[in-house]
Amino acid sequence: MVSLHTNFGVIKLQLFADKAPATVENFKSYVSEGFYDGTIFHRVIDGFMIQGGGFTVDMEQKETKAQIKNEANNKVPNKKGTIAMARTNDPHSATCQFFINVADNSFLNFSSETSSGWGYCVFGEVVEGMDVVDKIKAVATGRKFGHADVPVENVVIEKAELHG
Repeated sequence: MVSLHTNFGVIKLQLFADKAPATVENFKSYVSEGFYDGTIFHRVIDGFMIQGGGFTVDMEQKETKAQIKNEANNKVPNKKGTIAMARTNDPHSATCQFFINVADNSFLNFSSETSSGWGYCVFGEVVEGMDVVDKIKAVATGRKFGHADVPVENVVIEKAELHG
């Protein structure tokens, strides 16, 4: 379990270590090192997802660890309330950024081990605080430092905490 203490409230996550072991270990290592403390949800799209974990409140991108292998072939679906790894067009480029699905996003699911079919690895789900996620998805957004869909007022992960 991981708790994300935000300025909107607490989001509790149950991680799927049995389904995405490398992804969960990667996420837990960032949590235990305090990496996420003081980062923001920098991309919020109602009806899609809220993304965070990589930028400071000043929209400075944080230095990350090595990229990890995409485990989306675990076939866990990107449905509302799940947490998945964000990545670039390279299927195996995820590092620290994650997103919480605020809708069923089946188009993000694994379909094949090809560049267009890998999808996005789901590695947990929200078990408490979906009301907090719903508050975050409704914030006003705009453009900031060349990025779109950035909350006008910062949505801060004040502390990420590992339980057990």
